[in-house]
Amino acid sequence: MPRVSEEHLERRRRQILEAARTCFIRKGIHATSMQDIFAEAGLSAGAVYRYFKSKNEIIEANIATVIGDLRAFFAALAESDPLLPVDEVAERLAARVVALSDEDGPLRLAPQAWALATHDPEIAAYVADNVTGLRDTWTRYVRRLVDAGLLPADTDVAAAGKTLFALFPGFLIQRLLLKDFTPEDMRRGVKALTRDSMLTLTT
Repeated sequence: MPRVSEEHLERRRRQILEAARTCFIRKGIHATSMQDIFAEAGLSAGAVYRYFKSKNEIIEANIATVIGDLRAFFAALAESDPLLPVDEVAERLAARVVALSDEDGPLRLAPQAWALATHDPEIAAYVADNVTGLRDTWTRYVRRLVDAGLLPADTDVAAAGKTLFALFPGFLIQRLLLKDFTPEDMRRGVKALTRDSMLTLTT
């Protein structure tokens, strides 16, 4: 019985999160009320509040679902053996971003979450924690490139990790707004820019 009960609770929790995500994508996070979520889920206020104390908790749980998936996928790429080249990692990660942001994909909520984070300290702390996790994965990947002799030993690993991470919010924004940026474009772009002749020579 306890196992069945836990499965039921998890199904109900997913039902609420999926209903909330539908509302957030349709109306926007800010414009979505708890009443909207109750109606979309087909549940009473009491049933929803049994699982989540506030709208912020629902937002955070939705962020955790998508970022958790993306972090696990990216960690597997960054830690793969043999070590993958940076253009291939960029293309594969971009393809995952596409899969998670098409149609009703949960990653479509990311820009809204970023906007909320600029004025809601609770959401800001949660978003920052998840951003840091993704950025740290890039840093670990760059460290592997250095250790493998594919980047100079004096590479600023932290700066490189931050820079590579910065490519992907831009990729997502272009996918959502312009719809003309593909994972293949990302790979070609990374390859085009990784040439010694384009860099400032150090003395």
